[in-house]
Parts: sequence; C-alpha cells; structure tokens
Amino acid sequence: MATYIIKRLLHFIPVLLGISILVFFLLHLIPGDPAMTLLGQDATKEDVEHLRNVLGLNQPIYVQLWLFLKNLVRGDLGISIFQDVPVITLILKHLPATIELALLAMIIALVISIPLGIISAVKQFSWLDYVSMFFAQLGVSMPVFWMGLLLIIAFSVNLNILPSFGRGEPLFEAIGHTLQTGNLYYLMDSIRHLLMPAFTLGIMSAALITRMVRSAMLEVLKEDYIRTAEAKGVKGMVVIVKHAFRNALIPVVTIVGLQFGNLLGGAIVTETVFAWPGIGRLVITAISQRDFPVVQGCVLMIALVFALINLIVDVLYAVINPKIQQG
Repeated sequence: MATYIIKRLLHFIPVLLGISILVFFLLHLIPGDPAMTLLGQDATKEDVEHLRNVLGLNQPIYVQLWLFLKNLVRGDLGISIFQDVPVITLILKHLPATIELALLAMIIALVISIPLGIISAVKQFSWLDYVSMFFAQLGVSMPVFWMGLLLIIAFSVNLNILPSFGRGEPLFEAIGHTLQTGNLYYLMDSIRHLLMPAFTLGIMSAALITRMVRSAMLEVLKEDYIRTAEAKGVKGMVVIVKHAFRNALIPVVTIVGLQFGNLLGGAIVTETVFAWPGIGRLVITAISQRDFPVVQGCVLMIALVFALINLIVDVLYAVINPKIQQG
C-alpha cells in the first residue's frame, strides 16, 4: 500500500507543474493592466510605467515565468498586488470557509443521493424510480446561481428564517464553543448561515451521484451471486447493502471524488451569490483587479486539493478491491 501511495504522489509533480504553467499564461492573456487598474484611469503614463517596473511586469514573459516557478518551488506564491500581503496568507484565511462549505455540501449530496439511487435501482420503473430520475434531471439542469437566488427569495425574503449572505462563526469553532459553554446560539447561527449555500452547492452533485448509484446498482443486481444470495434466503436488505451496494462502490467513489473537486470550483459561483468569504470570492475579486499572484495562488491551491482528493480516491480503490494496487 505504501508503494502504491508513493507512486500516486509522484504523479503530483508533472500535474502541478503543467497547471502552474497553464495558469500563468492564461492569466497573462486576460486583457487589462494591473498597474493601470491599481492607479486608476487618471494616472500618468510615467506613473504606470514606474509601477510596472516595480511589479516586474515589464520583464519578458519567460523571465516572469521563471521567477514564478522558482518562487513556487520555495513555497512562495508572491505578494498580492492590491492588498500588499503574502498570497499564502490570503489563501489560508479564506480556504477554511470554502472547505467547510464543500464538506457540508457533499454530506448533503450523499445523504440525498445514496438512498435515492438505491431505491431507484431496486424499484426500477416504479413511481419511486421516476421521481428519483426527475429529481436527478432537475438537479443537473438547474444552474447553481438560479437555485441560490430561488432559495434566497423563499427562505430569506418571504419566510425570513435564514440569512441571505455572509458567514457566521466557523462551524468547528462554533461546535467547540457549544461544548464548552452549553450555549447553542453560535452553533445554530453557523448552521443557519451554512444551510442555503451548502444545499445550493450540493444539489447538483446529489443529482449526478444519484444517477451513478442507480446505474451501478442496476449492473450489480443482474450478477449471478446476487441471485444466489437471494436463493439461499438471505434477507433483501442484506443483499442490497452488503452484496450489491458494496460491489457498486468503485464507480460511486469515482464520481464522489470528482464531485468534491467540482464543489471547490463550483463554490466560486455559490460564494458570490451568498457573499461567502471563501476562495471563490477571493478569486473573483482578484480577477477583476488583475491581481495575478492571488489568482495563480488560488488556482494552484484548488488544483492541489483536487489532486489530493484523487489520491484519496485511488487509495479507496485499493481498499475496496486489493487487486487494483497489485496491478
């Protein structure tokens, strides 16, 4: 298992290098001048040129790329052009909010999708199957921002029971505060702020995972060992959970891993709609300001998290089916 994990870790190096170079060039293709954006339209040409020299933007593109990669190897993501603080500081400040949102969104997606997918497969062509597939189609078709706006109108504007924007106390801090004091106020406030953005973010993943669970279960339920277990008198629930669902896990784990990575990217839209102070809002603000170091740092961090998720998925493959690591 250790050798298997080390091989997967070694794959990170070319992947991250390729992403770093790609992000660098794509950002420099964006129209606009960071120096002009920082100084404003009334700045003189001399002031703009001086600032470009200070920021190193007048250097040849290959020199800028070399300096970027050299600093990246040392763990230096640069300094924010607009906020004048290390990029890594900004990322560490905003990343926990995004991870908290993505984790709760994934929990919501799994709680909804796994039971629906199993029921839909076991009761194929029944009204339960049709309802589940209608939900899956609706979840895939509805844009994230539209779902967010509908929830804000329903639960914030009309019912006035959930806040429409912002973040309460960080969830884990709120849980610790509640355990220490016994006061549920901070925990409930944190959950109230989390519910709508997490549901908005998780509903699309729930729809995709539901379809994958259904498809994988239908394939497994046709296998001979399932009919053999049923013929031996094994209870239906044991057959479904222990035999069928366990053997359908590999494609399900794949889609769950991919969807969790997508949640980090999809959080950009959700965080903008709900004014959630995570990486997504940080990226949007940095793009509008042409703050190249911040955008590069955020994209690389998301890519790193995505790569780690893929590693975890690979390890889970080996746990579910030991033959995989042998191959």
